[in-house]
Amino acid sequence: MEQSPKLALQPDSARYTWSRFLDDVAERHGERVALAVQPEPSGPWHETSYRELRTRAREMARGLIGAGVTKGSRVAVLMANGPDWVVASFAVAGVGGVLVPVNTFATPAERDYILRHSDASLLLLQAGMLKRDFLAEWAERHPELRESRPGRLRCLELPHLRRIVCLDAQAVADAGLAGIEGPDALTTLGADVPEALVEAAAAEVHPADDGLLIYTSGTTAHPKGVLHMQRAPVIQSWRFGEDMGLGETDVVLTAQPFFWTAGIAMSLGASLAAGARLITEPAFDPGRFLELIESERVTTLHAWPHQEKAMAEHPDLARRDLSSLAKIEFASPLAPAAGLALDTWGTYGSYGLSETFTLASSLPASAPAEMRSGTSGLPLPGMAVRIVDPVSGVPLAGSDEKGEIAVKGLTFMRGYSKVEPELYLDEDGFFRTQDGGRLDPEGYLHWSGRLSGVIKTGGANVSPMEIEAALADESAIRVAAAVGVPHPVLGEIIVLCAVRADGADVDEKTIRERLRTQLAAYKVPRRVLFLEADELSFTANQKVQVAPLRELALARLQAEGAEIDGVRYEA
Repeated sequence: MEQSPKLALQPDSARYTWSRFLDDVAERHGERVALAVQPEPSGPWHETSYRELRTRAREMARGLIGAGVTKGSRVAVLMANGPDWVVASFAVAGVGGVLVPVNTFATPAERDYILRHSDASLLLLQAGMLKRDFLAEWAERHPELRESRPGRLRCLELPHLRRIVCLDAQAVADAGLAGIEGPDALTTLGADVPEALVEAAAAEVHPADDGLLIYTSGTTAHPKGVLHMQRAPVIQSWRFGEDMGLGETDVVLTAQPFFWTAGIAMSLGASLAAGARLITEPAFDPGRFLELIESERVTTLHAWPHQEKAMAEHPDLARRDLSSLAKIEFASPLAPAAGLALDTWGTYGSYGLSETFTLASSLPASAPAEMRSGTSGLPLPGMAVRIVDPVSGVPLAGSDEKGEIAVKGLTFMRGYSKVEPELYLDEDGFFRTQDGGRLDPEGYLHWSGRLSGVIKTGGANVSPMEIEAALADESAIRVAAAVGVPHPVLGEIIVLCAVRADGADVDEKTIRERLRTQLAAYKVPRRVLFLEADELSFTANQKVQVAPLRELALARLQAEGAEIDGVRYEA
């Protein structure tokens, strides 16, 4: 069965570029505060109006043109959530570049893979984040930067990278890396670029041009580069703002990182579309978020379930006034503290993925609770959804037949970077999601879970192959297989099931510590369970069968009464 609602666009769909989106919201909301950040908890607030945001983006666009960024150039951004990230995203879009957001949790090796695979020619970054010193990491992995000429980088590991600009001038001076420029570099480079050239460059950017290259885990050993057109984040930003019922009186606080599609569309874009005030924090801290909800009268919170749980269990909760919170899920552990008595708002009646730049189907957040809890909504205008046989790929004709969800349409990706489209699209151009589901007689989508081995933990996709590949040269391990075990807060937790090599005496702590040096923290298994070889089941081509292994891992955790992130596993 297939559903394909009629395409519905704004009257002037030529406005669907990221920089024109900024122009439109700046004209609409003017001097209202768009972004707010408090660098020090007790210090002054730094607020950026909608018009100021546009001015800053245009100024950076001049610098990017001066730095040689042309249409189609890949510009990577390694920054925490904040005004600088936002300005950079609009500036890159305004000159026709392709924005490559870099995961701030990525290890140096993972970061280098993204930069190399994306063919990034320019990197904009901050000096560090939390305990990470990005400049020190660069110096260790790429010592040639100490002697390189700015704008003329020559790095064999990153062959297309020509320029790195860091926003912290003092950190650049202290690092002694001649090849990394400070924030004044773009100002100098753009000094002779007339405003008319910036306008002319933006005018040549089309909604169907390449706009963003998002890296996300999937079924491969390395993250996949999901290339999107300029129109995708714009359309989804307007949709989210409308569906969530956001307005100028809303104050939004987000823990969603901007380097993934939900952070861009649901948090950033939707807030700007509505004229709301968006508060950004460089990292999530439960006590700090509770403080901000109270002091800034936050109305809308975007956080993953495990983050909301951490806030609900924080000792400061009892003394904080959360009564301003109106737009959070009724099932959130923060709902009682916010005084919510009825389930009148929620975004869980939806289905989407990185490949569709979030939503492919949804219901308005104000839809009746029974609809939001019972379905994943209707396919959105311009999106086609069909259910196919998971083995043959043949579309299923009847309603309510269970199969695999397949999608295509308006906000579907341009494609996977450096992957032939015939490897992931069927003959009708549909993308098979590896998610199970059905379409009911009224056309509503019902998602039933993952069909693949991809692990969904704390809002992030993690490929088992990434984890297993990191242990490929570990002589103490004979077999390693990562699985997702259900967890009521995180969705799933990563558990590594391993068989020791003959005579090896490796322990769980050693394996987890090794993986911490190679993988982003959220990809490191919460547990490592050692099994005997005869406990594993194999397919005909000698691959470990995932379903029995997942059941075995769950049974093992239940047998030992394991407690993971506040949840005790009991038989």
